[in-house]
Amino acid sequence: MTIRSFTFTLDDGVPPAVAPFAHATAAGQTLYVTGQMPTDHTGEIVGTGIEAQTDQVLRNLLRVTRLCGGGLDDVVAVRAYLTDWAEYAAFNTAYAAWFPDRLPSRTCVGVTGLAVGARVEIDWTCWRADGWGR
Repeated sequence: MTIRSFTFTLDDGVPPAVAPFAHATAAGQTLYVTGQMPTDHTGEIVGTGIEAQTDQVLRNLLRVTRLCGGGLDDVVAVRAYLTDWAEYAAFNTAYAAWFPDRLPSRTCVGVTGLAVGARVEIDWTCWRADGWGR
């Protein structure tokens, strides 16, 4: 099995990494996309509410996935981290809009804090029969 890491730049439309990690790692037919924050390409947080931040995080995840050659249909598992469990229902509303046809499996946990002061962080795992990368 081949393992390949993908690291992107601002020119790719991906927010800058806040620590030393790859944006995604492919192991065979599986792609692990690193947790994304609700930041734009400049590194600034987008929105103050959970809905806007969730939407931005999912846009960032999708951008990385597309740069690796995939899309939403390839997402099989999601992990979400929320700093305020009282926002769970609003998070679910924003999240569900991204998966109108098929929901991937998901874990959602409450945490005491996230990098850059975010309210939400999400990572996901994707699978493609023909692998990853262009």
